[in-house]
Amino acid sequence: MTSRRALITGAGAPDGIGFAIARQLGRAGHAVFLTGASSRVLDRAAELRGDGIDAGGAVADLTLAADVSRLRTETGAVDILVNNAGMGSLAAPSVDKAFLAMTEADWDRGIDVSLKTAFMVTRAFLPAMVETGYGRIVNVASVTGPLVSFEGTSAYSAAKAGMVGLTRTLALEVASSGVTVNAVAPGWIETGASSEMERKAALHTPPGRAGRPDEVAAAVLFLASEAASYVNGTLLVVDGGNSLQEHKG
Repeated sequence: MTSRRALITGAGAPDGIGFAIARQLGRAGHAVFLTGASSRVLDRAAELRGDGIDAGGAVADLTLAADVSRLRTETGAVDILVNNAGMGSLAAPSVDKAFLAMTEADWDRGIDVSLKTAFMVTRAFLPAMVETGYGRIVNVASVTGPLVSFEGTSAYSAAKAGMVGLTRTLALEVASSGVTVNAVAPGWIETGASSEMERKAALHTPPGRAGRPDEVAAAVLFLASEAASYVNGTLLVVDGGNSLQEHKG
């Protein structure tokens, strides 16, 4: 396997999906660069370096062009891009609201955090992949939006469905340049941000438990590999089969 350079967004939480992805890519021999909205992303990079992984980190607001431009300069070109940022951050946690209770600002924030971030970062890092003739982009979507939904998540659902649409369009546009673009759709995954409602819902999945961040990371690791060279534009669902069920609990 060739050692590559990878950028993972939204990788600040110690028990989150982003950090699990960075750890697995690093253990596979890739140099990893982590970014997030708070300084804890620097702690995650230091943790990986302590494990012998080539890792760096930078704090950035990925909804801002200036921050994304600075990130591109600091990181340099990458071969693997994982767009994991979304839902919320420590500075601006996500808030579920019924559609009729939402303000324009609520809607804009939901779309910006979970979809615009992927657009901004991909736009900055994709040209170098096309130029070199190699790249892997993996977008972390969700089952919420593309497959299912629940009350109070209209902006998030729209954003994650939009990320799948973005994935498919880009897959068509850059395949001839040696770049693949795919998405994963996690279901109920146990992280520090999981609510009590989410933990209870996970008990009604076919395996009877929530998924683990490492189980999502394993799917990303495959899609980011050279072995996945003919997998393009797909949505890989990681939900234990939960979205197959008509009756849950």
